[in-house]
Amino acid sequence: MGANLSGAMNAVLAKNWWAVALRGVLGILFGLIALFLPGATMLSLVFVFAGYAVVGGVFGIVSAVRAAQKHERWSLLLLEGVVSIIAGVLAAVWPGLTVLWFVVMVAVWALITGVLMIGAAFRLHATHGRWWLGLGGLISVIYGVLLLVAPVIGALVLTWWLGAYAIAFGVSLIVVAFKLRSQRA
Repeated sequence: MGANLSGAMNAVLAKNWWAVALRGVLGILFGLIALFLPGATMLSLVFVFAGYAVVGGVFGIVSAVRAAQKHERWSLLLLEGVVSIIAGVLAAVWPGLTVLWFVVMVAVWALITGVLMIGAAFRLHATHGRWWLGLGGLISVIYGVLLLVAPVIGALVLTWWLGAYAIAFGVSLIVVAFKLRSQRA
């Protein structure tokens, strides 16, 4: 059964190779926009987050009202909805600050996980990749420090990495699409 299912999936993908290629082209376009217009890309992501948070908050409040009507616990749903709306509105009103807070959050995460990795490296036996784990932790700590020292540049670099990823992913999808095209029946 598994072979038939994968064969059917291959046939469907081969028939619709153009959709895979289109997804790849869109990935490349998004990547180029992220590379050449990093500020606009980062602000767009902030506004998408803001919209998501506000809509999610509204649904949280609706859930709280419905729970209250059924005499169920509703206070945490209401609180979550209100906090989400506030976060969304603040992100939309202060997008630059939102970007900086995101970079700071990534920096703190990198610092904490890096220190923990270094600590774990000291507990491992040398034959189990102790030095590699320690090196990974050190790289994470350096990355966190660099982000804290220059958060605006950090936001720019994060956007560039996103763009590079999107381009590489898009190219790989286009290659797959043309391989699928050549397999059409």
